[in-house]
Amino acid sequence: MKLNKNHKILIVGLGLLGGSYAQALTKKGYYVTAITRSQSSIDYALSEKMIAKGSSFVDEKLIGEADLVIFALYPHIFIDWIRENQHLFKSGAIITDVTGVKESIVGTIQGMLRSDVEFIAAHPMAGREVYGVQNSDDRIFKGANYVVTPSEKNTPDAIELCRDLGNTLGFAKVSELSPKEHDKIIAFVSQLTHCIAISLMTCQTTENLEDYTGDSFRDLTRIARLNEDMWSELFLINKNALLHQLTLFEGELNRLRCMLEIEDVEGLKDMMRYSTQRRALFDKKI
Repeated sequence: MKLNKNHKILIVGLGLLGGSYAQALTKKGYYVTAITRSQSSIDYALSEKMIAKGSSFVDEKLIGEADLVIFALYPHIFIDWIRENQHLFKSGAIITDVTGVKESIVGTIQGMLRSDVEFIAAHPMAGREVYGVQNSDDRIFKGANYVVTPSEKNTPDAIELCRDLGNTLGFAKVSELSPKEHDKIIAFVSQLTHCIAISLMTCQTTENLEDYTGDSFRDLTRIARLNEDMWSELFLINKNALLHQLTLFEGELNRLRCMLEIEDVEGLKDMMRYSTQRRALFDKKI
């Protein structure tokens, strides 16, 4: 089932990602509404013509008329919202999300959800180091990856709709992973990288460091500016997978340290060559 212009789309949680979704979908001619706690966020989105309607409270009419509901909430808030308000969904509605962890969230939501409503999970691998709908920008999807994470409870129609949503938003590549595989990979490509950036910013206390750094340090620590509430929750939900990746990273760092200690020039060069070759595969092709 493809996304079509007759579908009414509701976004719950109008922050950076929710706002960027709204911006992209409205530009493509879709009817988009939103629910978020802050009236100022609704006012901003309306003034910028990002949404057709919006509410700062749980609006039964907006929820009841939506064919597709996109949740851009913290994991625990998402779960609570579904528990308290799922009776308001229209029969046949499809819901999806932007949550950065999947296995526990998918199992919990699908386990409690009405049988006539389907949850198909997805993770847009895009973002910025700022927050709020005022900073939303649908250009963050260009060149980025979008991962659909279906379970055995999902129908082919819902999976196709979710994949089509990723394409409609403008992502460069849409792929699929199981929720479990997603969490293993995201622990490496996202959560571990944030751990490294945090540690670089906290491992020593030289004053006025910003006066001496070059682009390499700034690039490596770009993601160290983060929302501590959201990221601490994501780390803890995916704790076991993240701890495994930290162990692997520590092993490679120790291997590099040993090469330095014994002045293993060829070992260092081999490690650097492999790093250079592998890094080239990650460049975005825009």
